[in-house]
Amino acid sequence: MNRGLLFLPFAVFVAITVVFWVGLGIEDKSSLPSPLIGQPFPEFELGVVEDGRILTTTDLEGQPALVNVWATWCPTCKAEHDFLNALSDEGIRIIGINYKDDLDKARQWLADYGNPYAYNLSDPDGLLGIELGVYGAPETFLIDSTGVIREKHIGDLNPVVWETLGETFRGLK
Repeated sequence: MNRGLLFLPFAVFVAITVVFWVGLGIEDKSSLPSPLIGQPFPEFELGVVEDGRILTTTDLEGQPALVNVWATWCPTCKAEHDFLNALSDEGIRIIGINYKDDLDKARQWLADYGNPYAYNLSDPDGLLGIELGVYGAPETFLIDSTGVIREKHIGDLNPVVWETLGETFRGLK
């Protein structure tokens, strides 16, 4: 029997390991594709955190907006909040979705840290979040003036992310 054949199982194992390792490295882990890109924003009828009035999907239409999913229990939301305030100061329309949160805590948060949002939808049960495929807060969607989702970002918004996302946003009509 040829001694070289004894190493054949080991060689096959090494080849499979290399193929597996290379395959893991090819995947873009910074992007989770959303089937909602190019689709209308999901239908909703929710109260507004600030004043309790009821809004629907049609209230998103008219001009492009960032739709930011946030919560008071989310430490990353706190980290991005100053940047959202800065974007709002620049005239960027931001709609908030207060996700699985306490209404009184949300109001206090906005009083303490500033309110960059044109308005905040209260989603205490997370049902709109489910429709949007939200993994957790924060997540941000770019919508055009007709209410169609054009982009989704998972994680905090910051100047580095905004370099790319802002270009897309400025191109929306």
